[in-house]
Amino acid sequence: MEFRVWAPRAERVELDLATGPVAMDGPDRFGWFSVEAGVAAGVDYAYRLDGADPLPDPRSPWQPAGVDGPSRLLDHGAFAWSDSGWAGRDLAGSVVYELHVGTFSPEGTFDGAVRRLDHLVDLGVDTVELLPVAQFPGRRGWGYDGVDLYAPHSGYGGPEGLKRLVDACHAAGLAVVLDVVYNHLGPAGNHLGRYGPYFTDRYSTPWGEAVNFDGRDSDPVREFFVDNALMWLDDYHFDGLRLDAVHAYLDTSATHILEELAVRVGELAERVGRPLFLVAESDLNDPRVVTERERGGYGIDAQWSDDFHHALHAVLTAERTGYYSEFGSLAQLAKSLGQAFVYDGSYSAHRRRRHGRRPEGLAASRFLGYLQNHDQVGNRATGERTSVLVSPGLLRVAAALVLCAPFVPLLFQGEEWGAATPFLYFTDHTDPELGRLVSEGRRREFASFGWAPDDVPDPQADATFAASRLDWEEPGRPPHGALLDWHRRLIALRRSTPALSDGRFPDSVRVDEHGRWLVMERGPVTVAANLGPAPVDVPVGDTRPASVLLASAEGVSVAGGSVRLPPESVAILG
Repeated sequence: MEFRVWAPRAERVELDLATGPVAMDGPDRFGWFSVEAGVAAGVDYAYRLDGADPLPDPRSPWQPAGVDGPSRLLDHGAFAWSDSGWAGRDLAGSVVYELHVGTFSPEGTFDGAVRRLDHLVDLGVDTVELLPVAQFPGRRGWGYDGVDLYAPHSGYGGPEGLKRLVDACHAAGLAVVLDVVYNHLGPAGNHLGRYGPYFTDRYSTPWGEAVNFDGRDSDPVREFFVDNALMWLDDYHFDGLRLDAVHAYLDTSATHILEELAVRVGELAERVGRPLFLVAESDLNDPRVVTERERGGYGIDAQWSDDFHHALHAVLTAERTGYYSEFGSLAQLAKSLGQAFVYDGSYSAHRRRRHGRRPEGLAASRFLGYLQNHDQVGNRATGERTSVLVSPGLLRVAAALVLCAPFVPLLFQGEEWGAATPFLYFTDHTDPELGRLVSEGRRREFASFGWAPDDVPDPQADATFAASRLDWEEPGRPPHGALLDWHRRLIALRRSTPALSDGRFPDSVRVDEHGRWLVMERGPVTVAANLGPAPVDVPVGDTRPASVLLASAEGVSVAGGSVRLPPESVAILG
């Protein structure tokens, strides 16, 4: 077997095996070292740079001893896949369910998630999105501080466990998306900088130095991340990737790294004969991210729609701190439903500048819409969910707006039954000093938002992680069971009503700020919502359909071109 490693900062590299070190040939003119060794899958190995202590392989496929331990060889061809008949699934028209492997099941493993797939099938979703699973420090974490990007977290079940989960999802008719983090690596166990210029101080990001996508010696860096994306899709059979915080991909190349990723993933999709897609998280409100390459865009298939979330959340909760300070009107919610971006070149008081650009010519299916996700719940000081912040009536209204919106809807684990368990920020840094800095930094961050530091749970505490686990007894108890049934009926209605999943923006969205109502028309379907505390007669027009397809409360009636809605209720007419 040939071992290859890019280490332009080293003069000599040795392959470290249990039988002893083996000198590697190199470097070649691009900084690569290589050597042939007669070893097989399951063997542990590492690299020694200029005689220093052994380091894991930057492309390690398996880290059973953690981020600082040796790498282990893996034979991807040895797994017995059963999904040869899986034809894939287009993202447009899907309903996505985001989950965190460590808290989704009592076991907190890939196999534990397999045992809960029946719930997702019964719910009606068809795409599962996993928070990052690349090897990160310690036993628990969100996964956004991963450092071994090619190695599934050993605490979740390692490579074999992840393959079993993807295989089981496909057997259940579920597509699978993986959240990947290419904008930074975690602070602990990050050895890439010792190998080569993976990072650059020419740019700064919230996480420190930026990834070197466009500087000197950046070609192997770009190749490292592109190959990683292709590995998850090819070797692990994922159907798509969610790209974390692409606004931190600082790249002035003629071909942006996002475009390169889109091209290479498209080529792989043609080769494997099934749809593969990329979803971006972007804070730019820049339509180029999801515009086709033929029209001058990067060609990413879709992106998260934070403006829709912020508009909906602010209307429901009346919160006005942080970025919610510039949201809160029904008019903004209507604008987000009508074109995704609220800030489309308009002035943003939060940013103190103009922000965004109008997303002209884009389908609504280029955006994912949601009420909750890991960020919007977990980045609150106490991790409380929307079900804690608003009334049951408004929670049903919000679910209807998400699942009847023109976007690809996304639900966050437990949202469908109004989980009472929080989703907190938790870590397990083994370096006591790093753990202390993370805990103190978290408290300082939320103090600026008005939360008392003592109210912010310690991310390093076992109890913080334990509190975030879903309680699977809740769906069988009131009021959770009724909310779960409401989500099931909404998803079923979306599935059976083409106008709700056609990916087109609404024909119209009308609101009354004083009356606290909203009407959205999507072809033959009308969604009428009352977000106020009193009953209202909402005008829907004499020409609109008069039958009630679904209503969140009793007492809904249609007559004379209007629909009578009880307080905090919603009705779908068709």
